[in-house]
Amino acid sequence: MLHLNLQTSLFTLFTCWTEKDAFGIFGVNVYMAEYYNEEEARKYTQNSRMIEIQSQMSERAVELLSLPENQSCFLLDIGCGSGLSGDYLSEEGHYWVGLDISTAMLDVAREREVEGDLVLADMGHGVPFRAGTFDGCISISALQWLCNADKKSHSPPRRLYRFFSTLYSSLARGSRAVFQIYPENSDQLELITSQAMKAGFTGGMVVDYPNSAKAKKFFLCLFVGVSGALPKGLGSETVEKGVAHQAMFTGERTRFKNLKGKSLKKSKDWILEKKERRRRQGREVRADTKYTGRQRKARF
Repeated sequence: MLHLNLQTSLFTLFTCWTEKDAFGIFGVNVYMAEYYNEEEARKYTQNSRMIEIQSQMSERAVELLSLPENQSCFLLDIGCGSGLSGDYLSEEGHYWVGLDISTAMLDVAREREVEGDLVLADMGHGVPFRAGTFDGCISISALQWLCNADKKSHSPPRRLYRFFSTLYSSLARGSRAVFQIYPENSDQLELITSQAMKAGFTGGMVVDYPNSAKAKKFFLCLFVGVSGALPKGLGSETVEKGVAHQAMFTGERTRFKNLKGKSLKKSKDWILEKKERRRRQGREVRADTKYTGRQRKARF
């Protein structure tokens, strides 16, 4: 394992949190949602179809990280589960630390003797590692859970910001974080990307196979410190002209012009922005014409 070779301990990677936070990392007196019990965790890990899908999405996520060739990197796996995505990281020669909220999943990972180190934690509480620790981060099908309020005290925007802000500091400058997500709707995408931007990330959404109902996959690709060119989505050669397969975002605000005192909603700029947002999400949207946003005359 990496930490034995480097003669260091996983504990040296943690930031100086309070005693209460430190207990929370390892599951003492902390809220733990049982997303998977022991039986479900084993079924998930032994399902050949799940293993194949997890491996494919992990491969794509690592590809989007754009890591240096022929070089082992130290990566963070958010929502590592039973270590299926970590298996791919190990096969590629990388070292990794996995973080997950499910004790049942982590128990299965330990039984499988995965090569990475495992941390029991709620990502909504933040990423408990020192600044600049990791060369990159991947997450498969986990980030969207932060959009849910499982307790009355849970605030999705606050939990997302806490997660993104601590993740930003734990990543080395110039690195990337790639999240494969299953957003329920456009509002979830807006919430996730806005909190990532607020935390300092740049980047955007990469959509693979945007015209396929089954094969479509969303990857949130975030840059730390230095903005890079957003990777192209797979299957882009089949995308209709004018339909976007990726969405770049920065810290700049979108400004609506020429409103002349009119209501912002339903204005031409508002309609064009909404259509563009839906294109970025991979939805089918009618092409813009000279009639887009034109007000109809009142009928008599």
